[in-house]
Amino acid sequence: MEKPHILAIPYPFQGHVLPLMQLSLKLVEHGFKVTFVNTEAVHKRVVSAFSEEDNVEELINLVSVPDGLDPEEDRNDIAKLTQAMFRVMPGELEQLVRDINRADDKITCIIADETMGWALEFADRFKIKRAAFWPASAALLALKLSIPKLIQDGFVDNDGNVLRSEMFTLSTSMPVMNSKDFAWTSAGDSNAAKIMFRIFEGTNRTVKLAERIISNTSYELEPAALSLFPEILAIGPFLADNRLGKSSGSFWRADASCLAWLDQQPNQSVIYVAFGSFTIFDQKQFHELATGLEHTNRPFLWVVRTDMMDGKSEDFLKIFKVRIGQRGRIVGWAPQQAVLNHPAIGCFLSHCGWNSTIEGVSNGVPFLSWPYFADQFLNQTYICDVWKVGLALDKDETGIITRGEIENKVEKLLNDKTFKQRALIYQEMVISGAQESGCSNKNMSNFIQWIKY
Repeated sequence: MEKPHILAIPYPFQGHVLPLMQLSLKLVEHGFKVTFVNTEAVHKRVVSAFSEEDNVEELINLVSVPDGLDPEEDRNDIAKLTQAMFRVMPGELEQLVRDINRADDKITCIIADETMGWALEFADRFKIKRAAFWPASAALLALKLSIPKLIQDGFVDNDGNVLRSEMFTLSTSMPVMNSKDFAWTSAGDSNAAKIMFRIFEGTNRTVKLAERIISNTSYELEPAALSLFPEILAIGPFLADNRLGKSSGSFWRADASCLAWLDQQPNQSVIYVAFGSFTIFDQKQFHELATGLEHTNRPFLWVVRTDMMDGKSEDFLKIFKVRIGQRGRIVGWAPQQAVLNHPAIGCFLSHCGWNSTIEGVSNGVPFLSWPYFADQFLNQTYICDVWKVGLALDKDETGIITRGEIENKVEKLLNDKTFKQRALIYQEMVISGAQESGCSNKNMSNFIQWIKY
């Protein structure tokens, strides 16, 4: 019997590519052939970030298609990129599938990021098995699926503009949300927000074509959201049962030398600071963060991307590195799974992206939360209010998180052992869910059987 052949299509951003590649590698372990379709721009970044010992290209067929933008255009403009992709990629994908099928290696199942709804339409048209992949929290998908009710209840208008800025909840057991922090409202300017809202609305229609909706979450983390929408199958977190594994699919090559530095630090002493692939700081905020870390008088590992700051901050950073000496370590990108699993880590100062959130929880690490945009505010609610494994950093009246705020919250978090105790409880819950008798593992097994038969 030939191996079932899966075509995996992520949305072309770090937080989407990474978990779908982890899922793809897991499916390869179960005897599937996987062709992974990135945009050309993302494909180059992912392949160039592989380490020398990485064998992903031997396990998965990595291919690319155009995204509809010129090489020099800004791919951080989410709305513009998404519109271009929806215009160009359906035709490119159809040609790709025809070429693969002609080689007598027929695609048997398409797993597409839920945001790439056009791919589910394509799979339906060609009578190929189809699954929608959701890389974020089930609560965010529940919010998205509730857009018609949000319009009906007067929270937003037909363009997604917020009409009622207030706290609310989708059900009595769901986390409380703030309508001003809806994921689409922070996508950029009002036009970008409107475009993203339209895409969200459109994929609410196309997701109905999916025969399975799978999510990188667990029942232990989100029982209320998964009960509200039982069609969402929790099969994650993918890294919970392999916490020392490499995070293949990163856009940057990780600097693993920081692990040797961590080996020299006392247990639970290091502040790990990482803001994902999108967060950008102005000069004042960057300086406040650096000075706040310095004033804690604790060791810290800080991930500073080259595109995270302006030129003046680069000059400041050079002086700062000399000032802190060996007490702090600054890298361009870190092997986050291995870092969070290291016994020296005391807390995680995070932007609260979903991947970072569940990686921190899977490793029993308490959080200092500093959300930037999209779903990160909702994830902060889970961290601070639902699971109670972290503290939020609060802005002052000018919108800055000050050095004093950073210093005070670090001390409060690390001196109160209940945060670590709760983090370890959730770690155990998540890991047990991914093991043989756990809910995520059972859902994954059922999903695999569905693809095969």
